Amino acid sequence: MADFRVGIDFGGTKIEIVAIGNDGKETMRKRVANPLEYDASIRAIRELVESVEQSLGGTATVGVGIPGAVSPDTGLVKNANSTWLNGRPFARDLSASLEREVRVENDANCFALSEAVDGAGAGNQIVFGVILGTGVGGGIVVNERVLIGRHSIAGEWGHTPLPWPKPDETPGIPCFCGNHGCTERYLCGSALAEDCDGPGHRDASGIPARAEAGEEKAIAALNRHAERLARGLAQIINILDPHVIVLGGGLSNMKHLYSQVPPLMAKHVISPQCTTPILPNIHGDSSGVRGAAWLWPRETPRTYRTSFS
Repeated sequence: MADFRVGIDFGGTKIEIVAIGNDGKETMRKRVANPLEYDASIRAIRELVESVEQSLGGTATVGVGIPGAVSPDTGLVKNANSTWLNGRPFARDLSASLEREVRVENDANCFALSEAVDGAGAGNQIVFGVILGTGVGGGIVVNERVLIGRHSIAGEWGHTPLPWPKPDETPGIPCFCGNHGCTERYLCGSALAEDCDGPGHRDASGIPARAEAGEEKAIAALNRHAERLARGLAQIINILDPHVIVLGGGLSNMKHLYSQVPPLMAKHVISPQCTTPILPNIHGDSSGVRGAAWLWPRETPRTYRTSFS
């Protein structure tokens, strides 16, 4: 059994490492610039792990969150926006470099896992973690284990069609994935900005403040966004029926979502009552790196809340 666990967040510009104990207490954190080259990145991660182990005087388990997925069929990275990872055996090469098994998972799954283990979703059996930011992603955690799926795409609800589309939402906005009408193209930050201010606008950060100041255009855009989010999450509830949904990403800071979305979901959920909590994340930007550490699960099983009656 390792002395402690480390998680690594492999970001677009930086690589961050955190060391935590089995109680979830953080003992060390470091970050370095991402060298943006495959072999150099492997070396940078190895040096970070070795530095932390030397400082803390022990051996760690290692988990890594990446902006992509490892194909279960080939072991190669796919769908990574750090494109030089794609088609490479990242997990195998990193394991060989560190001379131990390394667990590599999608960063949205790491977010969901972090919030399920000791974040906003702690104590719940099924947790759906949502990323609302530059893109729209998600992760499914059951009993503190990430549900990955046959193709390593479980939870990718951003590339399912926006459900119950209205006449002005058809045939659907084109998406980079090649389809039309993907949920991401209605709920991500740039989609909200364009819906409010027109084509070419990509920054939605100021829209909530404008709405609070009484700007009708901003209020209408936020209302449309909340209603669309409610439809998207209602579909998740109808399929997965999670015990809690936790929001992350930049748009998760919009406080109105937590009061407006739950009642809007109800008419689309096939249940007389819809009581699924929609909660803000607890760990914020640290969720990804902490979730990577929790890819090595607890030794002792926990008791989960499975009923709210």
